[in-house]
Amino acid sequence: MAISDYLKAIRAKVGHDLVALTAVAAVIFDDQGRLLLGQDSEMGFWTLPGGAIDPHEQPADAALRECFEETGLFAELQGIIGVFGGPEFLIRYPNGDLAYYTCIAFRAKAVGGAHRPGDGEMSALRYFSKSECEGLMISPASRLIAREAFAGASQPYFRPPTWTPDAPKA
Repeated sequence: MAISDYLKAIRAKVGHDLVALTAVAAVIFDDQGRLLLGQDSEMGFWTLPGGAIDPHEQPADAALRECFEETGLFAELQGIIGVFGGPEFLIRYPNGDLAYYTCIAFRAKAVGGAHRPGDGEMSALRYFSKSECEGLMISPASRLIAREAFAGASQPYFRPPTWTPDAPKA
């Protein structure tokens, strides 16, 4: 797992305790409507290119940077698929670090680059159809985002709220 200097400094203070982070994912489809996934080098499952947003970094810049670092591809962002969170986004890494991500997923198009894993986070890259994705070992977070991306909704996704204020006491 590549880790920024910012997150290294936080981990030096909190150890493996839970850290909440904001992240991005780049969702790239090829001309045949297949989704680009990378195989995570540490954990073995397939996942979308993406990662944490660095301090002072714009989410769109983070999506392009993460995509390039992990896939070697230059991308053009085309819109927001949605804002994601929930239990699927709680991750315990093999080293014991616990992280919770709120993720902004961007629809993107590959416009150039090398199409090869670049920073060591992914060991392989491949495009998968919707039906192939259903049978893959995909991270829970990437599975949720992929399903929404394949659905192609006209509006960005978010889970409906479940929170309501307590009824006023008389």
